[in-house]
Parts: sequence; structure tokens; C-alpha cells
Amino acid sequence: MSAPATPREIFGKLTGLISAGRWSELPGLYAEDAEVEIVFSPVPPRRVHGRAELRKRFEALEASDAIRLRAENIRVHETADPEVVIAEFDYEGLYPATGRTFRTANIQVLRVREGLIIETRDYHDHLAFAAADGRASELLAALDRRG
Repeated sequence: MSAPATPREIFGKLTGLISAGRWSELPGLYAEDAEVEIVFSPVPPRRVHGRAELRKRFEALEASDAIRLRAENIRVHETADPEVVIAEFDYEGLYPATGRTFRTANIQVLRVREGLIIETRDYHDHLAFAAADGRASELLAALDRRG
């Protein structure tokens, strides 16, 4: 019996699947009760709980071919906690519907237990995503309504 994958290895699998557009395979990396916090998300949800909810989100992305991402310049930092890594990386992105490309820096804090992601804190530049998708004005209007 082999040892479970390390947090560094799981992060590598995660970015590899995202970069390959294999969204429907991503839920298998997460624990049943995984918690994903999208810290800087300007609109809800800021938390996604559980593999089932993540599966719905990932399957919708794959079915729509709404976005293509490629992780680059990946730097993974070990921490004093053996379950946790902090990853810095860039996304090269494309929205096929608009043809717009973008590049944005990201940070993800990933907690892995027994080879499955149990928690992430994701720090992404959502305005860069929205601008490339042609939705920046909608995003700003939503923020104005919240204020």
C-alpha cells in the first residue's frame, strides 16, 4: 500500500487537471466535506462546501467551455504544518466566447489530509477574470448594489 499523495503532489494534480481542462476529474481530489473559501470573490458564494457542490461547479465549467486556464510560474512553499502548502502561480486564461486572454497572479493555501484536499483558501484577481470575460461592468454594478 502506497503513502497518500503529499499536499505538493495534490496541488500539482490540481493545476494539471485545470490546465488540461479536465474539470470533471477535479472533485476526486477533494474530501467529501471539503471547504473552499474564495477570499476575494466580490460576489457570493465566497465559500463552497463539499465535494458534491464542487462537482456541480466544475461540471458546469466543463460543459460550457466558458474558460480555459493554464497555470504557470508555479512556486509551492512548504509550511511547518505537514498538511499545508502555499502556492503562488499565474493563470494564463482565455474566454473562448470573447476571445479575450488575460494573465493574473494567484495564491492558494491548500490543506491536504490522507491524499485529499480538505480545505483551500483561494486568492484570485476576480476583476481580471471579469474584464476578460466582458463582465467587468456587471461585476462593478453588483458591488455597487451590495454597498
